[in-house]
Amino acid sequence: MTIAPSLELAGLIEGYRRFRETGWEPRRERWAALREGQEPRIMVIACADSRTDPALVFDADPGEIFTVRNIAAMVPPFETTPGHHGVSAALEFAVQFLKVREVVVMGHGMCGGCKAALTQSVQGTEPGQGGFIADWIDLLDEAREEVVAKHGTEGREAERAMELAGVKVSLANLRTFPCVAELEKQGRLKLRGAFFAISDGVLHLLDEESGEFAPVA
Repeated sequence: MTIAPSLELAGLIEGYRRFRETGWEPRRERWAALREGQEPRIMVIACADSRTDPALVFDADPGEIFTVRNIAAMVPPFETTPGHHGVSAALEFAVQFLKVREVVVMGHGMCGGCKAALTQSVQGTEPGQGGFIADWIDLLDEAREEVVAKHGTEGREAERAMELAGVKVSLANLRTFPCVAELEKQGRLKLRGAFFAISDGVLHLLDEESGEFAPVA
């Protein structure tokens, strides 16, 4: 039986065929090695935005990056309450089992999640209508207060300030995880903040001492 794909799926299938020709066949040894397991040395926590795939931004080979993507690249604080803790589970797996050496939180320009946190445009909505997003991005409420006090709630300057603040919030929340804090204290794990500007394609890294983001040379 032949399944007629939609236009959207047809595009993905064409991409798959290109991948088989240019990504799979010429690199069979790499894929064979990965069949036995993965040993990434870095974890990247990024936004789910379709424009900011870490593998593309960093031109990474398969198996190099353990990636978690969600709305606004957020990390919730450590907690043990019942529930489904997707980011926490992925972090635990990367740090405790894969033993990655670095965790990078990468925010990005024109982030819809950060803009929603700034404007509170989905606040008070029901789950399925924006409520899930509202509950998630309330992780940024405290940081939002400082951003709004300095920049207001509208305009690119305010939006960018919120995007950069989001990276810092996630880094702070990472350090509430006992395993992360202990490994960082021992020098066995490094935490980094990064920001990818969609407008010009430039990657910025955070200097935590100064609190400033600087473009990569």
